[in-house]
This record gives sequence, C-alpha cells and structure tokens, in this order.
Amino acid sequence: MNHDPKAARTWAPGLFPIDRRRLARDVLAGLTLASINVPQLLGYTRIAGTPIATGLYTALLPALAFALLGSSRHLVVAADSATAAILAGSLSAMATPASDRYMALVAVLALAVGALLLLARLFRLGFLADFLSRTVLVGFLAGVGVQVAVAMLADMLRLPVGSRQPLVQLREIASSLPDAHLPSLALAASVALAVLLARRFAPHFPMPLLAVLGATAASWWWDFAGRGFAVVGRIEGGLPPLGLGAVSWPDVLAVLPVALSCAAIIVAQSAAASRAMAFAHRERDDVDEDILGLAAANVAAGLSGAFVVNGSPTQTAVADRAGATSQWSQVTLAAVVLAVLLFLTGPLSHLPRGVLAAIVFTIGLGMIDLRHLLDMRLESPGEFKVSVATAATVALVGVEQGILLAMVLSLMRHVRHSYLPHTSVLVEGVDGRRDPVPAEPGLQTAPGLVVYRFGADLFYANENRFAEEARALVAAAPAPVLWFVVDASAISDLDYSAARSLRDLVEDLEGAGVSTAFGRVTPDLRSDMERHGIVDALGEGRIFPSLHQALALAAASGVPLAARRGIALEDEADLTTGR
Repeated sequence: MNHDPKAARTWAPGLFPIDRRRLARDVLAGLTLASINVPQLLGYTRIAGTPIATGLYTALLPALAFALLGSSRHLVVAADSATAAILAGSLSAMATPASDRYMALVAVLALAVGALLLLARLFRLGFLADFLSRTVLVGFLAGVGVQVAVAMLADMLRLPVGSRQPLVQLREIASSLPDAHLPSLALAASVALAVLLARRFAPHFPMPLLAVLGATAASWWWDFAGRGFAVVGRIEGGLPPLGLGAVSWPDVLAVLPVALSCAAIIVAQSAAASRAMAFAHRERDDVDEDILGLAAANVAAGLSGAFVVNGSPTQTAVADRAGATSQWSQVTLAAVVLAVLLFLTGPLSHLPRGVLAAIVFTIGLGMIDLRHLLDMRLESPGEFKVSVATAATVALVGVEQGILLAMVLSLMRHVRHSYLPHTSVLVEGVDGRRDPVPAEPGLQTAPGLVVYRFGADLFYANENRFAEEARALVAAAPAPVLWFVVDASAISDLDYSAARSLRDLVEDLEGAGVSTAFGRVTPDLRSDMERHGIVDALGEGRIFPSLHQALALAAASGVPLAARRGIALEDEADLTTGR
C-alpha cells in the first residue's frame, strides 16, 4: 500500500497532507460542528419528508466521499434545507412522504443528481455556477426560508395541515388555531427564541444541541408523550442500509427534472461557499474537482438510505468559525454521527417534535438574508425587485418554479447588460480635459469629432443600437462631423451579424463625408475585423491599439484637437505605454 503523502494528495486534497499541528484543532472544530449540526440534520428530515435517521445518514458516507474526492479543505457536505425543500416539493406529489415508494424515489433522485454532477465534472461545467447570480440566490433562499418556516408552524402548534403551499398552510393553521396544543407552542417558542438569541449573541454556543438534550431528558422524565406532546418516536439505529430499492426507468425519468433543479443549486451554493473559503485562506479553488466530490457524495447518499446532499454555506461558515482547516473536521463530524446512530437513537425517540420544528423554524428564518436584501434595495433597486420576485415565486408557487425563474432571471440580467450596455461620448469638462458622459444626440467631442464608447461586445442583439446611436450622434452634432472615432476598449468580440451592420454603418458615414476610425482595438478584435472585412472597408490606417493614435489621425486631418487635451483621464496610460 502506498503511504506517500504526495500520492495521497492527488486523490484526497481535503485530507492530505496532514498538518499534525492543526489536526487537534480540526478534531475540536468537528466536535463543535457536530454539536450544532446534529440537531439540524434531524430537522432537515422534517423538510425532506423522510425518516429522521436519514438526516444523520447524510453526514456519514456522503461526507466521507466528499472528503476523499473533493478539492476544498473547508466545504461541509451534508443535508441542506434548499435541496431538501426541492426534493419534498416535487416527490411528495408522486408518493406519500416517508413511505417505501417515496424513499425509493429519494434514492433514485440522489443517484440522478450524482450522475448529472459527474457529467458536469467530465465536461468541466463548473463555470455554470456563475450564471446563478447572488441576486437571485438571495431571493431563492429567502423564499425557501419562508416556505420552511411556515411549514414548521404546524408542528410547533401540534396542528395537522394537508397542503405544502405556504398560503394554504397558513389558512389551515388559522382555521385550526382553537385546537392548538398550548404547552407544545410554549415549549417550541421558548426553544426558537433561545436559539435565535444564541445565534445573535453567542454564535459558538451549541444552543440547538442543548435544547435537544434538555427537551429529550424532560420528555423522558415527565412523559411528554402521555401529556399530549407529539414526540419523534422510534428512530432506526445502527449503520445505514446499503443498496437500492425497487426502481424502474419511469422512476428515473420522473425525477430527472427535480434532479436538474437540485444539481443547479448544489453547483451554485457549493461553488460560492468553497470559493469564499479558498479566498479567505488563500488556497487553490477548483470548482470542477469539488463537483466530482459532490457527485460521489450524492451517489453515496443514494446507496445508503440518505437523501440529496449539498455543500452548505452556513455549515461551512460554522466549521470555519470553529477553526477547521481541513476535511478532518468533517471526518470527526461523521464519527460523532456514527456514535449517535449506534448508541443514542433510543433516547432521541423521546424528543418532542415541536422542539425539532422550532430548530428548523430558526433555520428557515436564517435563510432570509435581510441585510443583503436591504443593501440591494439601497444600491440596486432593479436587482432588489428581481430578488423579491424570485423569493415570492418560491414561497407562493413552488421551489422548482423558483429555481427556473432564478436561472432565467440570472441569464436575462446578463443578456440585458450586453443588450443595453453603457455608452458614452468623450466631451470637454470644466477642467479642460475630455471625459466620458452618457451618449445622447447633440454631444460632440470637438468641432468635427465624435469619440464614442460602446460598453459591450458587438453581437446580433445589440448591433442595431450601436448603429442607430452612432447615426444619431453624427446627425445631431452641433458642428458637421468629419471623424467618428470608436473607443473599442470594451469590445472583444464581433459576430457575423454585427460585422455586417458595422460595414453598412461605415459605408453610410463615408457616404456622408464622415471618416471612421477605431482605437483601443485588441488583437482578438482586430482578428475578427479582418475576418469579417472591416479592415478592408476602413483601410489599414484606421484601426489602432490605442485611442490617442486614432485622435492624432483625426487632428492631422484637420480636426482642431490637441492630442493630449482630447484624451480622457482614463487614457493617460496610453500615452506612456504607447498603446
């Protein structure tokens, strides 16, 4: 057997090389993580609609699989509220939660997610995480948080609800309020308040664990079950079952859309968490290798009775604050979970369901990031509206629909920036320099000259805006335009359609007596312009790597413009570097 740490590092970079000075710190961080995470793992099963032991299973074999194959030394992989909500929102329409049929679908879903993540790794699709913007992720998680919090209210009041839609649930709860079990509500509310206060004033204190232990002991001592409290009941102890139940090809096809939604969220959330940790610790970040680890973790989940697992930003932050520096903290968490499964499931059967619901209720509230929402509202009202729309869709319509909307809005936002980029004209300021201002008809850089900047690549969707704005600037200029100079610093690509439009524009301007030149042209853009015939249409001497060269050409052709005075402040570097 090869014990060479260099060899080990290629397949377990999260574990090796072992820093013996930090190993004890990682073990302690894992114990701290377990004290906070074990109650949450139990709570996530309330969201997923699975037997309570399955939450513990997610932190066993799946966590170890990621520790062996993932790249990040910090990412914590286990059950997560967002993917649990997606799972339950879809599979509960196909089978009764916690039934054999439901658990078979849960296993198939985890395997399908693992297969999709493996494909993403093979084709190196980690970059797709960038297409779910933080704006819509904040909104999506807020919507899931509302959905989770509302769903837990019924258990906190010990009231039955038949719907999974938050508004319907609230209506059912309101109509059944006279039947609420007030002692259950008092206990649940006390636990929720204690957890929220501890989160605010003592974030390292394991209040959820203390609440679980205290409530379990009190329930056993005073026989809460005999006094009207709903308790968790029997928990399947021991090692998780290995294997796959009876499934069929139609089952795979049925869960595939759900798997796509889960995979999208897993890639986005895990990439965000691992990148943040890598940046904070100045370590290498490899999203594609993390995806491989996540694929293995979900396959392990599907084969060991667990449900879909995810790289959790919140749990990763908890481990980091506890001092974790490698995946040995997650191995420690797995060891604690194994001990709970082997020795403590009996006592946990006395745990009041209202206490578990209260802990999950606080998880839901924690997913609503009010600080980021308020910052968005102040800094970018448009993005704030997108985030709120995503949250409302998730909370009122459904998690899958919210995922779809989040992806569509993220892509639309990206396309909108390219379709409607910032454009400007270089104009003379009060200090004698010429600075860019938003392009409007009537602006002119100097008598006979317009310097125009287009803030995006030119492609079929924005070519008309470029051409129309250029024609409008020339037509409305205070003095007849002799030179139209394009600052191409933001243009790195030119497609076929845009090239044809650009050639037509050049011909129209030349026909009207206006010469066209391009400055700050990159080698890649010049290559595109040569391939599409723009260089031939303009002539070899009209395309320059710097803006001041284009302006110098205009000045030499009779435009009354001093070369240095006609250059924007941002172009000073061109004069010293020769660009």
